[in-house]
Amino acid sequence: MATTNDLKNGMTLNLDGQLWNVIEFQHVKPGKGGAFVRTKMRSVLSGKVVEKTFNAGVKVEVASVEKRDMQFLYRDGEDFMFMDSTNYDQISISKQTVGDAVDYMLENADAIVAMHEGNPLFIELPASVELVVTYTEPGLQGDRSSGGTKPATVETGITVQVPLFIKQDEKILVDTRTGAYLGRAN
Repeated sequence: MATTNDLKNGMTLNLDGQLWNVIEFQHVKPGKGGAFVRTKMRSVLSGKVVEKTFNAGVKVEVASVEKRDMQFLYRDGEDFMFMDSTNYDQISISKQTVGDAVDYMLENADAIVAMHEGNPLFIELPASVELVVTYTEPGLQGDRSSGGTKPATVETGITVQVPLFIKQDEKILVDTRTGAYLGRAN
């Protein structure tokens, strides 16, 4: 058990038998009345995001979540096969559990899988990934009407807005949280 004063981003709580992942939290101390904690949480099962307010100091149950280093092996229909990096066990994870991480995962990519009572909850990727541009229009000299960016399709299939100087088959860094272009990869 912990109190709402101990909340941190990424913490998983067990509220009324459901698991919730804390996305944001804010301690508020108004001039009048007691302090409270405003949170934004995502349901681990459904992915639904809700805002919930707790009084300061209220006890909440922190779910025991084990984070394991895993490697994405391959996709098998709607399931994704991962291998535990420590004991080489392989597990199958559903597309719903993988979520938006599918847009940034290549075979043999490292990821952290959050497990609760032996069941995978969600996937955490590195802050940025290196992807190859598979298709983009050539940038024309002097073409600045679109703000200096153009769409580029990367090897996972998603489209990223990149600067005009990026060419096909170049490696770029993409932010896994926002999907934004970060720069050229080395």
